[in-house]
Amino acid sequence: MTKAATRIPISDIILDEEIYPRGGVDQKRVGIFAENIRDGFKFDPIEVQTHPDLTGKYRILDGVHRWSAYKAVGTAEPEVIIKNLDGVDPLLYAAKKAIGPRQLNEEETRETARRAFQNNSRLTSSEIGKAIGRSRQAVDSYIVDLRAATRMELDLKIFRMNRLGIPQERIARRLGIAQASIHNHLSGMPGLANLINADLSRGFTVVQVAEKHACPVGPEDRTGGWPEPMVWSKRAYPCSQGRSIWSSLRAFWV
Repeated sequence: MTKAATRIPISDIILDEEIYPRGGVDQKRVGIFAENIRDGFKFDPIEVQTHPDLTGKYRILDGVHRWSAYKAVGTAEPEVIIKNLDGVDPLLYAAKKAIGPRQLNEEETRETARRAFQNNSRLTSSEIGKAIGRSRQAVDSYIVDLRAATRMELDLKIFRMNRLGIPQERIARRLGIAQASIHNHLSGMPGLANLINADLSRGFTVVQVAEKHACPVGPEDRTGGWPEPMVWSKRAYPCSQGRSIWSSLRAFWV
């Protein structure tokens, strides 16, 4: 719900870098806005939301340059609209507002997409794309490494819990995802311990791959999986070259 425009002390308004989609404040633009204010030009109200961590403070959703200009000319109480986003990601809301007269540049767009996904990996590329004015394919390219790492982490959790005999229903409840997703993840990795080369080729480190392919029996047990020396052996002597796993391992140790 959006409240009517009101006035609040400018000292209560904060620029929160975590939800600011631009790389910085354009001081030239601030100067132009300040001159416009001195000449009596009336700007649209700044959009803010109640700060989630600071009592009595508000963080800017749209209007950082106007806010900076008001500070420059000594405005004590600028006009604002206090927004309730009703669960909408504030970074993406701010990014959507920023694709007006002065759009985000490519680097700002890419970083906004990555930050949004890191804040909430459940966001789809389409949802992020609508906010930043980019196609789903463009967003996919921005976050491909983050999505792969997130998928790898989820695979690891599901695989370990499944090996411990935890029912899929309980796994789904613990991870907060649909039970059908658990089945899809498990059916997609029937030979998980033999997919080392694929993960290495995707750019993951030996440590990450070893952790993913460990098969713990208990909380501290990594037996039955792939310790780092075995992953190193696969990297140095891939089985695709005609070597068995164990001959590769012997070659690494010798």
